[in-house]
Amino acid sequence: MAEKRKRVRTRDVVAEGLYIASAATRLSLKNRMLVHILAEGEDFDVARYEAEAREALLTLAEEAEADAARTERQRKRARGRHSESDGTHDYRSRDVRNLRRRQKQSLHVARELRARAEDVEELRKLILDARDVAWNEVAKNIDRTLRIEAARPDLDPDYERMRGARMQALRLVDLPKLTSRRRSLAKQQELRAQGIEPEILESGADVFDPAELE
Repeated sequence: MAEKRKRVRTRDVVAEGLYIASAATRLSLKNRMLVHILAEGEDFDVARYEAEAREALLTLAEEAEADAARTERQRKRARGRHSESDGTHDYRSRDVRNLRRRQKQSLHVARELRARAEDVEELRKLILDARDVAWNEVAKNIDRTLRIEAARPDLDPDYERMRGARMQALRLVDLPKLTSRRRSLAKQQELRAQGIEPEILESGADVFDPAELE
């Protein structure tokens, strides 16, 4: 049972490592696409990015292999040491088993990444996923720009007509409400000065909201 849990845990760790590697590759490809297509005006072509996707995966495989080699050195130093640890990476004999597991996990990730780097279909999938991410980013930027532009009064064809209606509403409705409210408050203050508690306005009755002037 314990061995089965270890296998499951190892499989999960490897899967997470591959997921992170794929996400990093998509991000790298997305950034290059934005440069090539938007800045340099190139057309999108899957074959154009195969070499770059392969290179990104191989670079990550080399990093995983380097991590495995580093873990192996730490494991060898930790063997036979039984004193108290001085820090997070100051390993002891009791850590040897976990270090060996980490080494195997890193090597497993590296092998899988190298296999994917030689799989044309896997490369194509990464490239198309990166294209979708790049397109979504561009679409959001365009939408945000259009919203900002649409909010400009000089680009709104109905701005002048609606501005007249808003000003008329201000003169006929908002300003009289404001004047009435101020008179009511002044009257309440005058009554309180005479020791008379004024009648409280009903909620919402002739109450002016400054936001209405916007």
